[in-house]
This record gives sequence, C-alpha cells and structure tokens, in this order.
Amino acid sequence: MLDIRVPVAVMFGAMGALLTGYGVFGDQSIYGRSLGININLVWGSVLLAFAACLLILSARARSRRGDQRWSTPRRSRASS
Repeated sequence: MLDIRVPVAVMFGAMGALLTGYGVFGDQSIYGRSLGININLVWGSVLLAFAACLLILSARARSRRGDQRWSTPRRSRASS
C-alpha cells in the first residue's frame, strides 16, 4: 500500500528542485528588493529538506510495519 507521504514528498521535492534551480541559475538582480537574499534558493532548499524528511519517515514506517508483520510466528491450520 502506498503511503500518502510518498506522493506529497515527490510534489514538494519537485517544487523545491524547481525553486532551487531558479535560485541558482536565475537572474540575481531580481533579489535587490528582498535585501539581496536569494529567497528562491532558500525556500527551494527548505522544500527539498521537507521532502527528504517525509521520505525518511515513510521508509521508517514501512520498515516498522515489515518488522511487526514477520515478528510473530504464524500457526498453520494443519498442526492445530
């Protein structure tokens, strides 16, 4: 089953990659109004970090579910 965090992380990661790319390769003169702060680079990095956190949490939940599923021994109907 697909965890909702995965597609949300992909969406935020794609948007973060676009913003980061525009911040790195875009025209630097537009940041004069924002006190010289490259706001696209900053927020693109924040979105990428958030997407990474969502993917880490999703992988952690998947591994915990997998551990619980196989930790209890299964009984077969033939032996009971």
